[in-house]
Amino acid sequence: MRTTETCHAWVVYRMTLHGNAVAGNVVCEQREWEALERARPGFHTLLHSGIKTEQEAEKLARGTAGATLPRSSKKKVVPVGTPPAP
Repeated sequence: MRTTETCHAWVVYRMTLHGNAVAGNVVCEQREWEALERARPGFHTLLHSGIKTEQEAEKLARGTAGATLPRSSKKKVVPVGTPPAP
């Protein structure tokens, strides 16, 4: 029988490509990050760690965590026959 593991922590890191070119931000499980660091210490840059949910990690990776949503512009309803505002 398979045993399933539950992820307890997520991390966000900035991926480095060959030639030290910087790629985008990446989300992975804490244990995956630890494996990356063991393989190539210091190659990628850890931005956030210990994040409880994947959703929150994704928001941090995109840079939208805590951002307020833009307000939708609601058009004012003007009754028929009302003169336009100056």
